[in-house]
Amino acid sequence: MPSVRDRAISILELLVRNVHGLPAHEIADQSGIPRTAAHRLLVDLTEMGYVKQEPGSTQYVLTFRLASLGLSYLAASGITDTAQPLLDDLADATGELVRLAVVEGEQLIWIAKAQGARTGLRYDPDTGSDVYLPATANGLALLAAVDEERALQLIARQGLEKAASMGPGAPASMRELMERIEETRQRGYAVVFEAYEAGTSALAAAIRRAGDGEAIGTVSIAGPSIRLTVERMSMLAPMVQECARQLAAISMRGTGSGRR
Repeated sequence: MPSVRDRAISILELLVRNVHGLPAHEIADQSGIPRTAAHRLLVDLTEMGYVKQEPGSTQYVLTFRLASLGLSYLAASGITDTAQPLLDDLADATGELVRLAVVEGEQLIWIAKAQGARTGLRYDPDTGSDVYLPATANGLALLAAVDEERALQLIARQGLEKAASMGPGAPASMRELMERIEETRQRGYAVVFEAYEAGTSALAAAIRRAGDGEAIGTVSIAGPSIRLTVERMSMLAPMVQECARQLAAISMRGTGSGRR
């Protein structure tokens, strides 16, 4: 049986994915928590300042307390301060969206971005906490940077079902996904064409810690497919790979050991 701590975390993670809030009964049902227990947890989380209920509404929403904690951690670690100039430079050079994600346990989490497109078509999706690995360039870059057993564990955690509702280029089977992972290993960087969303493409490189080569994050360039063609992504690949190397270097300086 999940502990009170696990149940509270599952509620917070659910509300992160539902920024406009949910009523208590939906929170309970989607979290798999008995409704009475869910209500008690929501009361506790409200008293702690992590959740609030808008006046006259049945919706529970997150406060900014959780975001504030995350931003405080990132600021204290120096990750965003040192990484942002590199992201800005890459975005300016490519004229596309550049995003940084870091590995945290079983997740790859978006933490920073820079938009290089000033006019015309822009691709700038809402930043989510958890990168969907099978259908994103960042996800493929990470999966190709770990051994097959680890890759299968990470894929199993998220499943392939979600890919069916994504772009037409999303993998249709485990076999197809594993082939893409191997192609990414051989190529040295990941590419996706209309996989996460129709009309968009992306490329990404893994950020590897110096010494043991462990993947600690990914950096990507994404934009409209009309601009990010096969030929252009081949031209941009050395730039995103160099950015990944520089990010790996500053992670060592910023954290001492390089671990986040």
